[in-house]
Amino acid sequence: MKSSAQVVVIGGGVVGCSVLYHLTKAGWKDVVLVERDILTSGSTWHAAGGFHTLNGDPNVAKLQGYTIGLYDELEKISGQACGLHRSGGLILADTKDRMDWLKMAHARAKYLGLECELLTMAEAKKLNPLLEEQYFVGAMLDAADGNLDPEGTTHAYAKSARINGAEIYQGTRVTELVHRTDGSWDVITEKGNIHAEHVVNCGGLWARELGRMVGLELPVLAMEHMYLVTEEIPEVVAFNKEFGKEVTHIIDFKAEIYMRQERTGLVLGTYEQDCRPWQPRQTPWTFGRELLQPDLDRIAPNLELGYKHFPVLQKAGIKRVINGPFTFTPDGNPLVGPVPGIKNYWVACGVMAGFSQGGGVGLALSQWMVNGDPGFDVWAMDVARFGEWATRSYTNEKVRENYSRRFSIRFPNEELPAARPQQTTPLYDIMREQGAVMGDSWGLETPLWFAPKGVEPKDIVSFRRSNDFKHVKAEVHGTRNGVGVTEIANFAKYRFTGPGAEAFLSRLMTNKMPKTGRISLTPMLNPNGKLIGDFTIGKLKDETFYMWGSSQAQRYHMRWFEKYLPVDGSVKIERLDMGMVGLSIAGPKSRDVLQALTDEDVSNAAFKFMDIRAMDIANCPAIINRVTYTGDLGYEIWVAPEYQRRLYEKIMAAGKAHGIITFGMRALLSMRLEKNFPTWFRELRPIYGGFEAGMDRFIDLTKNDFIGRDAAMEEKRNGGKLRRVSFIVDAGDADVLGDEPIFHKGKVVGWVTSGGYAHYVEKSMAQGYVPKELASDLSAGAFEIELIGEMRKATINVDPPFDPEGRRMRG
Repeated sequence: MKSSAQVVVIGGGVVGCSVLYHLTKAGWKDVVLVERDILTSGSTWHAAGGFHTLNGDPNVAKLQGYTIGLYDELEKISGQACGLHRSGGLILADTKDRMDWLKMAHARAKYLGLECELLTMAEAKKLNPLLEEQYFVGAMLDAADGNLDPEGTTHAYAKSARINGAEIYQGTRVTELVHRTDGSWDVITEKGNIHAEHVVNCGGLWARELGRMVGLELPVLAMEHMYLVTEEIPEVVAFNKEFGKEVTHIIDFKAEIYMRQERTGLVLGTYEQDCRPWQPRQTPWTFGRELLQPDLDRIAPNLELGYKHFPVLQKAGIKRVINGPFTFTPDGNPLVGPVPGIKNYWVACGVMAGFSQGGGVGLALSQWMVNGDPGFDVWAMDVARFGEWATRSYTNEKVRENYSRRFSIRFPNEELPAARPQQTTPLYDIMREQGAVMGDSWGLETPLWFAPKGVEPKDIVSFRRSNDFKHVKAEVHGTRNGVGVTEIANFAKYRFTGPGAEAFLSRLMTNKMPKTGRISLTPMLNPNGKLIGDFTIGKLKDETFYMWGSSQAQRYHMRWFEKYLPVDGSVKIERLDMGMVGLSIAGPKSRDVLQALTDEDVSNAAFKFMDIRAMDIANCPAIINRVTYTGDLGYEIWVAPEYQRRLYEKIMAAGKAHGIITFGMRALLSMRLEKNFPTWFRELRPIYGGFEAGMDRFIDLTKNDFIGRDAAMEEKRNGGKLRRVSFIVDAGDADVLGDEPIFHKGKVVGWVTSGGYAHYVEKSMAQGYVPKELASDLSAGAFEIELIGEMRKATINVDPPFDPEGRRMRG
């Protein structure tokens, strides 16, 4: 066994072998994999082996498409058969809502270039005659779906990696990971030690244990998962003989089952409501290639529906029942990337759909390690997307919820209840008493909208305009016509101090740093010139800067800040998190409310737009920013949490004479739409350049050298490929949600990033990206956007429909 390597990959399942192969493909040859038992031990060997491209996140779907396309390449390189069966897959909808979901998935497939087709049930039955048409209203065919041999595929990855120079050590359990002061690692195993620059945790069922070796509790949990293998079914044999192919895979939303052909019988698996975590505290190192005791009673309700929907199952004998553990994360997506705060420690775990996602995970992680960037937008899989609130017991509750909803559609206004509330502000009970419908924002309860007295504070889930519509409208109009207040605790908050703070921030950000008492808005780029952040930065005093950004990305951003932090101690970074909370007041009467709470002069002359100031508000020490995301006159008031309750009560008392209302996140997002404001994670993502995103005025190419400046200069010179545009949409009873295709002259040319209804200007709006050559086509109805299967005319609007000259927020 080697005593040193550039990378040690820990774990010999399909994901570990994929990471190893992709590292060699990217040019790193001094790489080894250590496996405690033999390859495929853990979850891989007993997997059902299905693969599919469909995913709720289009960027993950792209990587799944890459994974499926990779198998032919692996077979050629390794000479090892993957046992591929490309039978295609049917997803069956039994209700109008589920059919609407399929229509939206089909629309996404159009701009992803996936081979999907909506079918009638008569057409679906020709592909799989085992189904009973009467129980369904429609279907979608994904031509790329199929299944494979889990062991053969894993060994194809492993053999390809060995051919490229990697080494694999089986029967070699890691017992300890020691972090050296230079950031490298001593990997202590039962057969000797390896000194490595990088360690990759692909531990699967043991990922938690490998995390604990470095003081990390990863949000991952194994669940028991059962599937059946039937005896021979004559109808399957007859179909094979007549058509010369296998019956098509099936996912049945109603029964929550998947079904595919296995030899001359069928495999049938389910994600049951009565689900069971496996080893919720610690995975035993002695567990090997073993199965768990089946419990058919748990899946009986699903089997009953399945036998009804597919009557041939009623006569089929059961050859065997497989019950084995698979790992899940709270949201069902993998954990991938460098762990914040632990140098050269990488993870690729929680990959439940290993044969759909394993190749893409390996590709993204290898490029991240070799090139410093994954090469894709992998936010949905980034390990940094979870905060400290994702504890082991929290993970247990959310994983059980996620598992039981595996084949359940999620509506855009649906808030899932498990493990909530997890974090609350001092106003939580007050907001609930006022009729707040709460949402989960990075583990924090945040008001979405407020139900008036006599109205139940509850969302009626829908893909169309729902019961909140008129109430959100009232909140928008109350703010725009008078004054509104909203909680803003769900922003990320940071403080940068020290003699090197300004130079450090200027190196990271594209815009000039503000002068004392002023605010700057600025994107942040990676070296390739792509957007990785969007911030408000205020210089409160010399050597002290406050910064606000997206709460969901704060660990993601802290990882980046720490990567470039000077080693001389000249800069101190504090992630303030819930140590700073706040309220925003907005609307034409907001200055009157603020003035009533302080004896300082807050007139337009004394407290200008984009000023930052420390002052007492209602006796509370506060930091005030004269800026709001509403695009209206307004202020952000930031305080320590112990002052928030008093601050809110005094704001409401001072605003009573002006008809003040409390508004929620949905009203805020509606108001930002009518100002054409972009938002992080939707319009601003690492696949877009700053000029493509229309952030020109916040990118100062004349200032000091900043990260991504050369790439940004080149993008400005050549114009980039895309343009962010805002549309007015000729919508009916539904508005865009995000990820809908944009058409021009009948051809898919772009995609929607976000949208909704702009209540004050009374227009359905969308933002999205189109080729730069088309962004100048301002003719009425020049574009179309597919909304739940219907083509809707869309017109680019260049100027914000609300206050296009920005007089309200500056006045």
